[in-house]
Amino acid sequence: MGARNGPYTCGVDAAVDVIGGKWKVLLLWALAEQPRRFGELRRELPKISEKVLSQQLRELEADAIVHREVYAQIPPKVEYSLTDLGTSLNEALSPLGAWGRAHMAHLEATYPQRHPA
Repeated sequence: MGARNGPYTCGVDAAVDVIGGKWKVLLLWALAEQPRRFGELRRELPKISEKVLSQQLRELEADAIVHREVYAQIPPKVEYSLTDLGTSLNEALSPLGAWGRAHMAHLEATYPQRHPA
């Protein structure tokens, strides 16, 4: 589970506690269109390790952002999807994504070491 330090000082503090780190926001983005299986998420985010992906999904599930559906079949099938809370969080992140797209060239030029070719 994610480390909760509460009480929060503001709403942004609470939200960042849920989405903190590089991968959670990208997982929300990947799950926005449709449910995905673990392997699909790995392919969508090729730089994430299996260990980190599992950990991040567990934390998002514990925070009621992601739903994990296990199908009773052989071989086992597990899908991850956004909950209503996760969808609303994704919608709240939309303006942040728009800001990032609008300023991406500036950010890449200003911080090239963060974005190696």
